[in-house]
Order: sequence, then C-alpha cells, then structure tokens
Amino acid sequence: MEVRNKTYTLVKCKLLLDARGVKENVNVVVEDGVIKDIGNSREGDEVDCSNLVVTPGFVNSHTHTAMIALRGYYDDAELQEWLQRMWDFEKRMSSRLMRLGSEIAILEMLSSGTTAFVDMYFNPEDIKELAEKYKVRGFAGYTFLDSMLDPEEVARRQEGLRDSKHFKAIVNVHSVYSVEEDTVKLAKELAESEGTWIHIHVSETRKEIYDVKRRTGRFPVEYLRDLGLTSLVNAVHLGWVASWEIEELKKARATTHCPTSNMKLATAGAFPFFEMMEGGINVTLGTDGASSNNSLDILAEMKNAVLLQRHNYWDTRIKAIHAFKAATVNGYKLLGIKGGLLEKGYAADMVLFDASLLYPLTRDRLLSNIVYYAGQDAVVATIADGVIYSRSELVQRRRKLGEELNRELEKL
Repeated sequence: MEVRNKTYTLVKCKLLLDARGVKENVNVVVEDGVIKDIGNSREGDEVDCSNLVVTPGFVNSHTHTAMIALRGYYDDAELQEWLQRMWDFEKRMSSRLMRLGSEIAILEMLSSGTTAFVDMYFNPEDIKELAEKYKVRGFAGYTFLDSMLDPEEVARRQEGLRDSKHFKAIVNVHSVYSVEEDTVKLAKELAESEGTWIHIHVSETRKEIYDVKRRTGRFPVEYLRDLGLTSLVNAVHLGWVASWEIEELKKARATTHCPTSNMKLATAGAFPFFEMMEGGINVTLGTDGASSNNSLDILAEMKNAVLLQRHNYWDTRIKAIHAFKAATVNGYKLLGIKGGLLEKGYAADMVLFDASLLYPLTRDRLLSNIVYYAGQDAVVATIADGVIYSRSELVQRRRKLGEELNRELEKL
C-alpha cells in the first residue's frame, strides 16, 4: 500500500461506513492529509480498495499510554488498592520506560484503528514527539497529582509545553480527591490562560463521592461546578452521578465512558450513556490504560460499551450506532478537529478492514459486524493524517520495542 505522492486515491472501495450510513463501490481521494473527494474521481497514486471496508479513524478519548509498562502488574485488585500500587511503581519509572510504553501504546492503538487519543500521564513531551513521528493526533499535558509532584512545578512545566501540528497541550487533573482545592483552581487558571481544556477522572467510585462529599459538602460534579470548571472539562468515568449532575454536565466539553476498565476495577455504578446522549452531552469512548483494561483496542471498547449499558439498563436502548458515533464523530468533536466522517474536507484519518473477514457481509450488517465482531486481525491498515500504516508494519515495530521494554523492566 505504499504511496509516493501526497495525493492518492483509494480506488473502488467495497464499502464505506460512517455514522450517517453506508456507501458502496466509491473512490476516496486524499491530498495533504485531507479527504479531497469521495465519488468517482481519481488522482495521484492508486490503492486498490476493492476488497476493503473503510471507516473513519477512531478516537481513544481517555488513556494512560506509558502504563503499557504496568500491564499485568497487580491485576485483580479494587481501585483504591490498585491505585496505590500503581503510584508506588510510577515513582520508580525511568523516563526511558515511559517513552517506550507510550510509543508501544501508539503502535497498539494504530493497529486497531485509533488515529487520535487523549493521554493522562507525566511525559507529554514524549507524546508530542511521538505524535509527530506517527502523524497520530495526540492530546496530553503534565498531570496534577499532589502526591507525585508539587502543583506549582506541574504548572511551570505545563506553561512550557507548546502545540505542534499533531499535538495539542491540555491540562490533566487526576481527580478532585487526589488534589487540593488550590490545585484545582490553579489548573483552571492554567487552562483558561492557555486556551485549552481539562481532562479529569470524575465520580468513578462510590468511595470517591462519599469522600468528596465529606470533605467539601458537595458531590464531585457539584464541586467542579462551584469552582467554575464544568465548561472546561472532559469528565471521565462518571459511574456515580445524580440526575441533577447530568444537567450540569450539559455544559461540559465532553464525557468519556471507559466500560472495560470500570468492569475490571469493579468500580460499579452505571455510566448514564442514554440520559447524557438524550440531553445533548457529547459522549465519547476511552480504553483507559493498559494496566486497567488491559488492552488499548477501541474496537473491543465499542462492543463492551453496548453490552455493559444493556446489562445496566435491562434493555437495548443503547445500540451499535451510539458506540460507533462515540468512537468517531463525537471523539473528533471533543478534540475540535474536523474528522470522524468520510466526507470531503474532513481529516484523512481512516481504517481499512479486510472485507472477507467481516462475513457475512451485507450493507445492513456492516455496522453490527464492526462493533460486535471485528477484531484487530480484520484491520489491514490505518491511515493517520493521510499516512498509510499496514498492520503488519505496526506489529513488527511493536515486537522490536516490546523486547526493549522487557530489558528496561529488568533494570527495576
């Protein structure tokens, strides 16, 4: 699938699927990282797409990329105990180990069709360099976590972080229970002065809402509201929110559902997907990190989102299309990027699936097969900002870096 020019055409694509529906036997012209045309025209190099299904690239709206190094470490514990073990380990992590983890994570995400992601960790400069290296869209910042770093030092480092073509600096706050109120206020000031937004875990567990209520007299979303943060936040998890808090979250930039992580860490509660969606809230999907999922496969996350919602609601009101939208067009809306649809003028972030592995293949079953059935093995290639990566190439790079990761971990 090698192309030599900035302009190329995916020729005779068997099927195209986005949140609006399906198209059949069409060409997709790509120029300088943007979809130039969809129809019958051809320009530049030609890529045979006759046995491929094309979808928009997916957005992983919440992850911790460097935690690849913690995959399988202290599994099968509940959140608070697990978190303490993670933090103890992270204090000993080298910068090299974080860099390796983040690069492997990006390769894993590309392997399953993720073309943009939101990261919360301590190495955003690595994310910036890697985003440019792989042309994937990375959003990250230094993380406010009072037990790890002095808030003023986090702010100082954050102020030195600059955007680039594929990287956007955001403000990360671990949670309201892990930082003091002055830290939350500092994060707000920083986000406003830098013209960006805040990425934060909110109302993940019952313990969190009781602890925050005891300390502040308010539930977490109420606390954020009273500090003037609601419109700035991408609020992640939200398994324990009240109906009046959902009303407040209508002002938020987005909310993010991480179903696999929530189930694995036994956080319980229920992310109110339907009520948020009906209320006009921008609902997105995230895998969380490799230590709490333990996969970064957004395809699996779409399926798990629907299944967990149906388990919680006792009905089928949440459907495949809702998870698909959350992972595509809604994710790009969170990022402020014109993407997530297969349309002229939109970002050339796409996933190419082997049509022969999506059987039985009919127009009316395609969405279902992508959300409920397709695995990474069906992904032939991922296109990030117009750059085509074959899955075999990505896997080869992962193997090499995985060996380096193992050697680095042995040093600990």
